[in-house]
Amino acid sequence: MTSGISRRTTLKSALGVTGALALGVPALSGTAIAADPSDELTLWYRTPAADWERESLPIGSGALGASVFGTLGTERLTLNEKSLWTGGPGAGGGYDHGDWTQPRPGVLASVQQRLDTEGKLTPEAVAAELGQPKHGFGAYQVFGDLELAVPGAPTAPDGSYRRALDLGQAVAGVSYTHQGVAYTREFFASYPGDVIAGRFAADQPGKVGFTLRYTSPRDDFSATASGDRLTVRGALQDNGLRFEAQIRVRTSGGSVSAGADGTLTVSGADSAWFVLAAGTDYADTFPDYRGDDPHAAVTAAVDAAAAHSYEELRAEHVSDHRALFDRVSLDIGQQTPDLSTDQLLAGYTGGTSAADRALEALFFQYGRYLLIASSRAGSLPANLQGVWNNVTNPPWSADYHVNINLQMNYWLAEVTNLAETTAPYDRYVESMREPGRRSAQKIFGSAGWVVNNETNPYGFTGVHDWATSFWFPEAAAWLTQQMYDHYRFNGSTDYLRSTAYPVMKEAAEFWLANLRTDPRDGTLVVTPSYSPEHGDFTAGAAMSQQIVHDLFTSTLEAARTLGDAPDFRTRLENALGALDPGLRIGSWGQLQEWKTDVDSRTDDHRHVSHLFGLHPGRQIEAGSEWAEAAKVSLTARGDGGTGWSKAWKINFWARLRDGDHSHKMLSEQLKSSTLPNLWDTHPPFQIDGNFGATSGVAEMLVQSQHGPIEILPALPGSWPDGRVTGLRARGGVTLDIVWSGGSASRITLRASRTTDLTLRSTLFPGGEHTFRASAGQTYVFPQP
Repeated sequence: MTSGISRRTTLKSALGVTGALALGVPALSGTAIAADPSDELTLWYRTPAADWERESLPIGSGALGASVFGTLGTERLTLNEKSLWTGGPGAGGGYDHGDWTQPRPGVLASVQQRLDTEGKLTPEAVAAELGQPKHGFGAYQVFGDLELAVPGAPTAPDGSYRRALDLGQAVAGVSYTHQGVAYTREFFASYPGDVIAGRFAADQPGKVGFTLRYTSPRDDFSATASGDRLTVRGALQDNGLRFEAQIRVRTSGGSVSAGADGTLTVSGADSAWFVLAAGTDYADTFPDYRGDDPHAAVTAAVDAAAAHSYEELRAEHVSDHRALFDRVSLDIGQQTPDLSTDQLLAGYTGGTSAADRALEALFFQYGRYLLIASSRAGSLPANLQGVWNNVTNPPWSADYHVNINLQMNYWLAEVTNLAETTAPYDRYVESMREPGRRSAQKIFGSAGWVVNNETNPYGFTGVHDWATSFWFPEAAAWLTQQMYDHYRFNGSTDYLRSTAYPVMKEAAEFWLANLRTDPRDGTLVVTPSYSPEHGDFTAGAAMSQQIVHDLFTSTLEAARTLGDAPDFRTRLENALGALDPGLRIGSWGQLQEWKTDVDSRTDDHRHVSHLFGLHPGRQIEAGSEWAEAAKVSLTARGDGGTGWSKAWKINFWARLRDGDHSHKMLSEQLKSSTLPNLWDTHPPFQIDGNFGATSGVAEMLVQSQHGPIEILPALPGSWPDGRVTGLRARGGVTLDIVWSGGSASRITLRASRTTDLTLRSTLFPGGEHTFRASAGQTYVFPQP
């Protein structure tokens, strides 16, 4: 993977543009984008954004992102390129990929021995033995800001002002009237064009003008302008990573001139538009993580985009976005009132009103929009903030936390019909294998690959020394779960053989080498084991055991499917048979978080890690004794927590088939963990909550983790009538469901594979229907 911009250097073929125009994608006119406030797939506001985190509107193409403010006198776009990271090779203070800089034989074994004899150790005690200071971990960087100063603009908006983000077209816009002239602006990030584009227009000739400049909180760049082009070039002082952006401006009427101060000024135009391309010399190649200078790719992308008309560029972008976004629709009885989105959020109660349904449906689709915008092939995966960041020191470095957060980002991908967005995830996990082997050897003295609590684009797979969040070698196993699920949804044995299985097998080899026999009962356990960010270190904590159980189960299934060597399958079978499954019911009916019964009834910690086997795992099935114990634990933990925690609980309750409680958690997230621009807040902003909530809504409507396809398994009472189209189920199935009075009335199923399927729904006598589906065929129930 080179810089995001170098994936493609030209626009798609003319056929693609023609196809987009033929679909009726509107060209820009002088009217406002998404001018109808009743549009249920539009976020809109009556005032400009004053705060990046709470109010700016995000656009993105995977590698590139921007946040739109809509300020009148000086429009501001905060820019992002996802590979712009400090740290790594060349960083000040050195970089060692997170491994122990010196071999420390016997330290891990000493901790394990102490756990055998003492039973538990504090996080601080374990970190003192196993932790290491971070060296050169780095942080995701804001690329800078694009500022467009508009002379003569009003100082404050009036009643005509509107700022909007159309999710269906992935276009942000601003409209207002001043002195009898209607002004419009719109912005989008084009994946096929590899550019961010913007257009300023007015309904009277000669009224458009602005001065465009680039600014940055760092002083590591130069900005020069010539003709219609502004070039920004620099290198991060920390690690020497080279970066470049180019902006070109086109006008209809009027003129564009370059300033010696690195600005471009448009004067007297009827309309003007710009394109921006950006990239770095990052590459995901261990150990140097450097590729080509970005100049050639950036130049090619911006010139290719500028050679087309704005309408062509926009039409191609909208067509590309809609090809993904339009696959799924959701009708839960929503009716959008003439309320701006911040007003809609402020008035939300979680009750039965059509306005509340409108916000819930919008929030569901917003998660899908954000994943498309922050995870496309050729870029890094979505990080803790997707692709959006406005500072040089973002929270948690805006990195890849792999004790839930990166995985959670992709929970929605398969079921909401966005499987293509997982390509960056797969590529990223594969890129960790080589440095992960090094950490496995140096820390554990074993084969396989490993990564711990968090990582970065530079192959950090080792440990640091923050006591409560430094040790999580189960992360690699958990990361493979998404890859195997991708296979379960699409059924491609080619994908399983070439992409998922090698990663899974090597992660399994690590645990085959590192499980230890528990002297308490002779089972195989993970040790040291830590339930993320909670409690003491022990041996065999529930989450650790459930993750390894999930890995061994899936890897064994895959090995049998692919016909891998019998000796490896036998080793897996034996280990799975001896493995402590991590499922125990405690003294007050709870599912135990630790192997010893020490759970507290008053514990309300945000992590509910010991329910991994319920979700996202498949070890616990609704109706089982384990599910009932999970319900006891979940009830005791309460409905509070941070944004992402509430989102996880939406999924938990859906898996327990309690639609009303699942909906309650969605309501709690919207009421207390959602910002006016609908970004989820931990606090601060953390995008996994958005993605987890969308996943949770899908889990209410369709589940297939145990094989049979469950139709409306957790439909809340507040959604008695509705329709969803385009959801996906494992087994290569796409579903449209219509329901009335809380029960399904019509199911349309499209099969991409020939296989036996079982549908579970009240629509069928006995609640179940099994049949042989043929690839390419559509089935309707009840049959017409």
